[in-house]
Amino acid sequence: MIRQAAQGEVLHNDDTSVRILQMKRATSEDRTGVFTSGIVATAVGQKMALYFSGDKHAGENLADVMKWRAAELPPPIQMCDALSRNVPKLPRGLELVMANCLTHGRRNFVVVVDNFPMECRYVLETLGEVYGNDEVARERGMTAAERLAYHQERSGPLMEGLRQWGEQQLAEHKVEPNSGLGKAIRYLLKHWEKLTLFLRREGAPLDNNICERALKKAILHRKNALFYKTINGARVGDLFMSLIHTCELCGANPFDYLTELQRHAAELKRNPREWMPWNYRATLERTDAVDRAA
Repeated sequence: MIRQAAQGEVLHNDDTSVRILQMKRATSEDRTGVFTSGIVATAVGQKMALYFSGDKHAGENLADVMKWRAAELPPPIQMCDALSRNVPKLPRGLELVMANCLTHGRRNFVVVVDNFPMECRYVLETLGEVYGNDEVARERGMTAAERLAYHQERSGPLMEGLRQWGEQQLAEHKVEPNSGLGKAIRYLLKHWEKLTLFLRREGAPLDNNICERALKKAILHRKNALFYKTINGARVGDLFMSLIHTCELCGANPFDYLTELQRHAAELKRNPREWMPWNYRATLERTDAVDRAA
């Protein structure tokens, strides 16, 4: 699954905190945090989720996944929020096209809407129209190229108007730069190119919501179990979370999938590609057909 995810067209990543009671640190002793990173990849038309727990940040775990990427493939899109720890440091020859989460930009205005109702209403309604355009593209089943053209026609003027409005607010001192509204506007303008990649690149998502939803699995586990004892226990937990949530993303039954993996362990070992969550049912049908013929 890691190798498959590395070939993806879009890679989402983020992390959340976790507790591992007995863990030897491989990285700098200056780092005290422990994290579960979530990576959701879209590859070959399928979505898959990967989880990694330890003292590495989300960007470092994504860099490890990218080592499996085929050299001849073009750079994928990485979607994350603007935190530097989500950005991987890649060796020469490996590249990513960076996109930032529009929901994070929107959230800054939601926080201060009570203090600046008129200004925030304009921003939220504008972004609401952009998301509405994306929903129309999804409902109509547009290709990536058609979706890009649709956003350029419908969402491009909206986003350009929003950018000009933000620059005007700051340039004409209509808002205090260090106020909540000023900080929200400055965040948008600072990360504008990455927030609007969906207007220039086919397949670029608007936000990182799919990864944030994936991390809710780790958060729920953290609430229920509180902690892992060892790093090996965390790896086992990550493995099962990865398999279970990937099943959910592709519409497979996690319990049935894990059961069939155990029943066909020998075949799985010989040909793991045929036992991915999105194709294992077809593999089972072929296997049953061969058995009946024999």
